[in-house]
Amino acid sequence: MQTTPLIVSLADQIVAHIRTDKLSEGDRLVERKLAEQLRVSRSPVRNAMKLLHEAGVLKQGEGGGYMIADVGAAEKLSRESASTEDDEQIYLTIADDRLHGRLPEKITESEFLRRYDLTKGQLSKILLRMANEGWIERLPGHGWAFLPVLTSLQAYEDSYRFRLLIEPAALLEPTFNLNRPALLRCREEQEWLVNGGIWTVSDAKLFGLNSGMHEAIIECCQNSFFIDALNRLDRLRRLIDYRQMLDRNSARERCLEHIELLDLILAGKNEEASRYMARHLEDLGRLKTVAREMRG
Repeated sequence: MQTTPLIVSLADQIVAHIRTDKLSEGDRLVERKLAEQLRVSRSPVRNAMKLLHEAGVLKQGEGGGYMIADVGAAEKLSRESASTEDDEQIYLTIADDRLHGRLPEKITESEFLRRYDLTKGQLSKILLRMANEGWIERLPGHGWAFLPVLTSLQAYEDSYRFRLLIEPAALLEPTFNLNRPALLRCREEQEWLVNGGIWTVSDAKLFGLNSGMHEAIIECCQNSFFIDALNRLDRLRRLIDYRQMLDRNSARERCLEHIELLDLILAGKNEEASRYMARHLEDLGRLKTVAREMRG
């Protein structure tokens, strides 16, 4: 089963529901009611329950569906989720220090531990995430080296100018082949954000959902140069975008635009979608560069 930020977030919310409503082992969870409560379709709720089944929190009922198997496992997951939030703050602090030049180009694990008061377990998880996201790499021996990222306002503005060249054009490529399941999944994630997820999702997860949607669209063009260019740019802009996140009301408006854009593509209206994409990127780039200027 493919695990997405939406599925993980729904699993966390189901665990919170078990704890706050003081549910007991053997109590049945109704997929339809959870979907209504969490304001999503039943499919991601089903996948979230499968994830909790694998974690030992739920078990399958005799007549189908799921019931609570282990309340203790739910409480453990809740504690782990709180720990993950702490790790997220440390991760973002490291990203901010990197952007402001407060960290050297090369750094040892001992220095990470000392600077950020981390356990070795925490550091291992954070370094693995940083390496997977493409902004640090291990050196021979015990050290690590930071990779290039966007740091200046000019480079940030240039990144949007570049996106304006490739993303609208990708929709008009003759090799464009709609990946309907992937874009429907993206639409469901954007709809979840609009319906309330935008207020609880972390900046890092929000970046992942939104950049993942743009990457899913460009992959449909089947032009490897377009695809690789956007993937590389997303890696470069990841850190600066954590600091450029719009306020959540504005971010919700952008998610509504994402849904309109996806609907055009799903309807086969690629020329109209290309024009819409250009307007969307122009507005987004302007909003984010203004926000950066205001932050100094």
